[in-house]
Amino acid sequence: MALHRLTSVTMGVPNIAETAAYYAEFGLSPEGDGWFGSRDGGRQLHIVPAPTRRLVEVRIGADHPDDLAAAASRLRRLGIDSEVTGTSLTAYDRATAVRAVVEVVPRLIQAAVPATPYNGPGRSERTGGRAPGVVRDAAVRPRKLGHAVVGTTDFDGTTAFFRDGLGFRASDYMKDRGAFLRCSTDHHNILVMAAPVTFLHHTSWQVDDVDEVGRGAFAMLEDHPERHVWGLGRHYAGSNFFWYLKDPAGNFSEYYSDMDCVVDDQLWTPEVLEGAKGLFSWGPPPSPSFLHPEDLADLMTGTHSAAR
Repeated sequence: MALHRLTSVTMGVPNIAETAAYYAEFGLSPEGDGWFGSRDGGRQLHIVPAPTRRLVEVRIGADHPDDLAAAASRLRRLGIDSEVTGTSLTAYDRATAVRAVVEVVPRLIQAAVPATPYNGPGRSERTGGRAPGVVRDAAVRPRKLGHAVVGTTDFDGTTAFFRDGLGFRASDYMKDRGAFLRCSTDHHNILVMAAPVTFLHHTSWQVDDVDEVGRGAFAMLEDHPERHVWGLGRHYAGSNFFWYLKDPAGNFSEYYSDMDCVVDDQLWTPEVLEGAKGLFSWGPPPSPSFLHPEDLADLMTGTHSAAR
């Protein structure tokens, strides 16, 4: 695959200071000028001012300048202009106005984290001590940005922009409502979601294991129970453990672990998912606000200022 990772996302919000404080507490490292870094991925979240919350930009890693020329050619066939300068290509999705920047950058190589030992029937991998997950006391810090979810009023057009233009691969679909698209070996790096208005639904951040998913959410909720959105559970599409929280601008943020990995496109067959299977394998039912964020009506009328 010519594309190899989701490098960073830029979110626009009307309340910069509150949102920035949230993501610092979430475990990302402030790096100045509105940038936040993950442990392995470096600067991966940029927070900028905007009248309403939205996904402003996605940056995508490519291997070679030839990959940019190929993407420019595909975009032209869709009637979409792009600009190629040196080692980057810039194009805009018509429906969402999201700016996509494909840039030639090195692949992200993550150091292996030793697997957490778990005991099971006839299998004692951990003996003589408590489980590591209950004795950890360091703050949870995400390893990397996994994916972003964008709501669009033109599902087919935005899906075509990322898949047929930029070169993402399709992993799964939720009928004509959702497209799980990947630009790496992760199951999805962009989820295109049909919506009545353009907005950023959530960003998702990798942690070491399910204990870190739980520990991270527990810490975020301890003094702010209103941040809870949905979790703990396990998705079917992607198979990952998840827990969703809400930032002060109304965007959701997800801790995840154990995502499906697609190393050979020929060995993966996308499914068209329906009903609950399109959302989760087990866990509590999704909250109404996850499916229909509470500020959607305000976003549609242009009266949104920040999460209430």
